[in-house]
Order: sequence, then structure tokens, then C-alpha cells
Amino acid sequence: MKLIIDDANIEKVKKVWELYPCDGVTTNPSILAKSGRNPYEVLSELREIVGKDGELHVQVVSKDAEGMIEEAKVIREKLGENTFVKVPTTPQGLKAMKALAAEGVNITATAIYTPMQAFLAAKAGAKYTAPYINRIDNFGYNGVQVAMDIQDIFENNNLPCEVLAASFKNSQQVLELTKYGIGASTVATDVIEGLIKNAAIDAAIDAFNKDFESITGEGKTMANC
Repeated sequence: MKLIIDDANIEKVKKVWELYPCDGVTTNPSILAKSGRNPYEVLSELREIVGKDGELHVQVVSKDAEGMIEEAKVIREKLGENTFVKVPTTPQGLKAMKALAAEGVNITATAIYTPMQAFLAAKAGAKYTAPYINRIDNFGYNGVQVAMDIQDIFENNNLPCEVLAASFKNSQQVLELTKYGIGASTVATDVIEGLIKNAAIDAAIDAFNKDFESITGEGKTMANC
């Protein structure tokens, strides 16, 4: 499963990108708004962090297909043709997806709450569909199960599209989808850091170091003992 950072805070993204084996960064208008800066300034810095081969997902805000298509062209001109254009899965969004897919644009279908939305987006040419796990839970449904159902639909219908699960509240949700083999998850920086945060790990390392120093002296390592 690809692990993609869901954040536009440059310092947080830099830290996580340097430490963890991530595959890219996703953004949305709300995330970009938190920076208080021009969107393309932030996005250009994110592109520098992930490099030309890392995935960068950028969302359009127009409500009509024509506007979405125009935004997609500018996004690719400014951030590279390999940038994934996030398009909401609405009737107008599906129209835009069909047109953009015909031009070879990488599309991430977003704002997905139901398996049928994902099915239609995949049929329209999206390469990723992004179900909102936690938001689906808040509606009284099972977000993790919805993501699994979407993957099953893609496999059973031979659709060349992957699930990009989004909107997580904890690492357990990520674990369940990893075990199922979901194609990708986009996760906030604090949740990514929580994937490996464990007091037992720290305690074990401290014990190892204490035992090592008992025979070599304080501050010694395998490089200078």
C-alpha cells in the first residue's frame, strides 16, 4: 500500500518525508487554506519536497466541468504533467473526468462516500478514488468496509483504478486497510507518526543502550567502541 501524506504544512511534511517511507502528498482546498498563503506557492514547495517522481494531488474548486478542466490544465502547467488532479465525484465531476482522462490526465476522484460513486469514477477514467473513511463512519456507516467494498468492485470488474483511502482518525483504520491490500492511503502527519509511536519500543531501546554502555562506557556506539 502506498502511504501518502495528507498535509500542506511545509515543515511537517518535510519532517515526515525525511523520516518515513512515503510516496507523495495530497492536498485539498481546506488544507491549503490553513497555510494562509498563495496556493501555488505552497504547492510548488511541496513539489520540491516530493520531487518529480513523488505523487502530488491537487484539487479543483470549480463546480462545472468546463471550469474543472481549465483548472486541471493550469495545475499541470504549474506543477508538472504527472500531478494528480483531484476532481469531486459529482455529475459535473464525472463529465470532467471523462474529458481529462481522454487527454491522459492523472485523476484522483475525491469526495467519495459510496461504492457506486467510486465505480462511476473508475469507469470515467480516474486512477484513484478517495473514500472518506472517518466521515463515512460519522454518517453511521463503516468507512473501512466501504473502502474494502470499493476495492472488490474494482477487482471483480477489471477496472484499472486504485483506492486512495482518506480521512483517518487513528492508526487502527490504516492497519485494517493495509492488511486488506488497499492500493493507497493518504494520512495526516500526526497519524503517520502514531503508526510507530510506542512507549514499549522506546523502553526496549533504552534497555539495550544501557546494557551496551555497561561494557563500553557512556556514549559509545558500534562505530567507536
